[in-house]
Amino acid sequence: MPSRKRVFIALITITILALGVLLVGGWLLYFNPTNIVNRVVLAVIGSLVLLALAVASIGVIVLVVSLWSHRSFPLLQNMMSTAANILFPVAVVVGKILRIDKEVIESSFIAVNNQLVDTRDIKVRSDQVMILAPHCLQDTKCQYKITIDIENCRRCGGCPVHDLHELKDKYGIRFVVATGGTLARRFVKEYRPRAIVAIACERDLSSGVQDVNPLPVIGVLNIRPEGPCFNTKVNLDQVETAVKHFIEKQSPAFRGAEHITEF
Repeated sequence: MPSRKRVFIALITITILALGVLLVGGWLLYFNPTNIVNRVVLAVIGSLVLLALAVASIGVIVLVVSLWSHRSFPLLQNMMSTAANILFPVAVVVGKILRIDKEVIESSFIAVNNQLVDTRDIKVRSDQVMILAPHCLQDTKCQYKITIDIENCRRCGGCPVHDLHELKDKYGIRFVVATGGTLARRFVKEYRPRAIVAIACERDLSSGVQDVNPLPVIGVLNIRPEGPCFNTKVNLDQVETAVKHFIEKQSPAFRGAEHITEF
């Protein structure tokens, strides 16, 4: 398992261990002399913690096995995704306590998510795949705004939007540009894709993956040579590989998908 994924796995493992310590502490309090009300409260809380611990533990164990073996476990897929998404906010808190940069945790979460999607080997028609890109990919000097209508792009080649248009035409997929999470969710609701290739920073990708769960999303981190949200770039090879991963073999646009193990 590449080191980038290990950060998130380590943090959610620490979270589960902390839940276990909490459960043991509650168990010890339960058997100490106390009144009946306290015992009932402790019993209810302990039962809920035990249930959460059991589900999270199974989910994380299967998740780790899936990441190590590059295998899918269809019957437990929802449990793995649920465990990862629910424990992510807790992992961020634990990471803050351990002084781990939030972007590192978010990047690790995206890497874990990408491999989980890869192992599921999801195939859909090309017109059911959507590239969701941030508006900061457009050259800030360009006067033709594309957040409402991407066809306003003049395809001059001055920014990655031109290249993403080329991918859209080549594979017959949908391509949209959003200014933020609200517009992105609107596009998802309006066009109802069955698979998404999302381009964004660590924060937006990690929140976006959770927002549209269980819809499969492969996240591609943008490149920020001039800082965040300003004339950003993207690795087009990674975007194309992600697109090809989703397109079914009988689709006219299929070009032989590659496995996505790391972004």
